[in-house]
Amino acid sequence: MNVVPRELMTEIPVSSADFRGAMRQLTGGVSVITAGRGKDITGMTVTSVTSLSVEPPTLLVSINRDASSFPLIRRIGAFGVNILNADQLEVAERFAGKGGLKGADRFAGSQWVTAISGVPLLVGALSAFDCEVEEIVERHSHGIVIGRVRDIRNSTRTAALAYWHGRYVAVDQDEDAVRLADVSLPARGRRGV
Repeated sequence: MNVVPRELMTEIPVSSADFRGAMRQLTGGVSVITAGRGKDITGMTVTSVTSLSVEPPTLLVSINRDASSFPLIRRIGAFGVNILNADQLEVAERFAGKGGLKGADRFAGSQWVTAISGVPLLVGALSAFDCEVEEIVERHSHGIVIGRVRDIRNSTRTAALAYWHGRYVAVDQDEDAVRLADVSLPARGRRGV
C-alpha cells in the first residue's frame, strides 16, 4: 500500500453541526442496507452507497459502527443494497427508525426475497444488489464496507428517491428530463450560435 506522508492542518476545527449542514447540500440517492439471515435481520436507510469498481462489480457503503447492521455485516460477510424508488418513502422512513421499529420489524409491510447470500432484498427497488464483504476499513465512527456484487435485481421503475436539505424528494427520469430541458441553457439553434 502506498502512503503519501503529509501534514494535516488541525488548527481550525470544523464543528459537527457545520459539517452536517454543509453535507445537506449534497443530494444523495436513498438506499436501504439489509443485513443478516433468517429471523436475525436488520437494516438501515443510507445515502452513502457508491460504486467502487466495474471490474469486478464492487460497491462501498459507509456505516456507523454503532448501527445494528454493522456487527451482522461483519459476522456474516454479506449485505444487501436496495436502491429505493420514489414510491418507497415509507420503507426509507421505517429503516431510518421512524416509529421506533428495530430489527426484523422494519421489514413488515414490504415484500422481500432472499438473495443467494441469504440477505433480504426488496422487491420493487430500482435495483437490489447482493454483496459479499471484501473488506471493512474502520475510520472514526464508521466502517467503509467494500462489497463484491454477486447478484443484481433490477426493476423497470424510473423514479428514484433522493435526500436533499433534510427531506426526501422524488427524481423522475422522464418528467425531470423535460423540466431540466425547459430551464437549461438555450439550445444552440435558438441562440443562433
